Amino acid sequence: MGMGGCSAFDVVQILQKSRQAVSDCEVLLEAERAESDPKVFTRIHVQFVVTGRGLSEKHVARAVELSAEKYCSAAIMLGKTAAITHDFEIREPD
Repeated sequence: MGMGGCSAFDVVQILQKSRQAVSDCEVLLEAERAESDPKVFTRIHVQFVVTGRGLSEKHVARAVELSAEKYCSAAIMLGKTAAITHDFEIREPD
């Protein structure tokens, strides 16, 4: 859960710096752990649901990539033992 919060913060901050009108970012996580102790995470899938007016798919994809590869220390640390995948969905606000 810590990785989800860290990543969401990064994505929102990067989008705001890119002048994207982001109003919400939700992170959904699915994970698998090893069967034997210390039961480290072996697979994590992160799905971002980003809401905002007229968001650029290119900007959202880049924000997710930067968070995963450069800024989110939790993701980078967990990536040492787990295969981490990402995807995203863009929603317009009601």
